[in-house]
Amino acid sequence: MVAVRVIPCLDVDGGRVVKGVKFADLKDAGDPVELARRYGESGADELTFLDVTASSGDRETVHDVVRACAEEVFIPLTVGGGIRSVADVDRLLRDGADKVSVNTSAVKNPELISEISRHFGNQVLVLSLDARRAQGTSTESGFEVTTRGGREGTGRCAIDWIREAADRGVGEVLLNSIDADGTREGFDLELIRAARAAVDVPLIASGGAGKVEHFAPAVEAGADALLAASVFHFGTLSIAEVKDALRKDGIEVR
Repeated sequence: MVAVRVIPCLDVDGGRVVKGVKFADLKDAGDPVELARRYGESGADELTFLDVTASSGDRETVHDVVRACAEEVFIPLTVGGGIRSVADVDRLLRDGADKVSVNTSAVKNPELISEISRHFGNQVLVLSLDARRAQGTSTESGFEVTTRGGREGTGRCAIDWIREAADRGVGEVLLNSIDADGTREGFDLELIRAARAAVDVPLIASGGAGKVEHFAPAVEAGADALLAASVFHFGTLSIAEVKDALRKDGIEVR
């Protein structure tokens, strides 16, 4: 088994890191550059930077903040939010990103995944999927795709979308559970299992981490990497504590 990665996530709005519950009631969590530096020094395996209002606000990613964060870290940096074209990806890679994640724009135009993969290779491309249990509609898996930072339901089956994205060339999937996001009640294991059964690409589990005991079950459900935000930002848990707990459960970490 490949070593499991532990990844802090910077959800950025207006140049500040924010965190809420189920993508709502966002609260300030600090300066992204300072947090990036701290995580780079504290054993994080990668760092994810998501401009959470770029798509809903119909604007570009905050490039100056991305560049400043990239200068502070020497671990892989994934950037997402507001990516609509191959040119957007090229600019972010020049800013210092190692990988990019696509979400709303790819749902609207799935060919974007194919275009980015052809130009840059699937190693730079992450599908960021905001999934929730279907509301007012039925899907085969019971989970639906949402867009615009979790604000809009699509009625589209989340697991079918993961399959299509993998076929089109995404290198990995960032699986965001809106139902679990910010609750600190544990990862959505049912969602992880459903995604794992559908595709072979690496899965990053996101949403719901609240204590060290929550991380190992997500790996056992099929996650290759574990992403968390508020528990790291506010000092509830450290990267070292999470990795120590995983090791004690017999899970290899970096």
